[in-house]
Amino acid sequence: MKLFDTLGPVMVGPSSSHTAGAVKIGYITRKLLGNSPVHADITLYGSFAATGAGHGTDRALIAGLLGMKPDDIRVPDSFSLAKQSGLDFCFALESAKRGNHPNTAKLIVTDLSGNTLEVVGASVGGGRVRICEIDGIRTDFSGDYHTIIVHNTDTPGHVAQVTTVLAQKNINIASMQLYRNVKGGYAVMILECDDKIPENMLSWLKDLDGILKITSYNREEDI
Repeated sequence: MKLFDTLGPVMVGPSSSHTAGAVKIGYITRKLLGNSPVHADITLYGSFAATGAGHGTDRALIAGLLGMKPDDIRVPDSFSLAKQSGLDFCFALESAKRGNHPNTAKLIVTDLSGNTLEVVGASVGGGRVRICEIDGIRTDFSGDYHTIIVHNTDTPGHVAQVTTVLAQKNINIASMQLYRNVKGGYAVMILECDDKIPENMLSWLKDLDGILKITSYNREEDI
């Protein structure tokens, strides 16, 4: 445990889980989309749905989608700022818990080019989050590391190709997770890394046979 885990994050808002964590979920979603979203359909589950309005969870998620950090003084004004920036959004509430944590939100975001991303994230306390699903595939990462998410067909060689390129770029892998829906079907590879993921490496990987989609998240020290 670090000192930060005891004191909690530097933030704007009443709750590290319902406000700061929500900002971070929105922020990571924006980074994974790779562009500014122009539309967002957001569903709040469990405790987020029950008490989120009082804690500003809705405004926090929109603030994150706009690129704000938990300590940004503009977080309470995110709705009006979203309107100014061209981000349209709507919310739905589900009283039931989704997954293993009550503080959960599903965000379906679209950018100006029509690219769409679905992210399910949980705020687990102290401003920490877990990204639980991406585009319907189960995941589990925190956003505390530089992360690359590779969507590919479940065929031999893809893990070796990706890890070889990371080694060539001198990028150290902190953890790796592999998921698939069925054998030979749709697969997702998640690699949390100690070093920043370079954009030119992603462009090269996207051209490989069997790679369907690549998203990445380069963390910043103050998020």
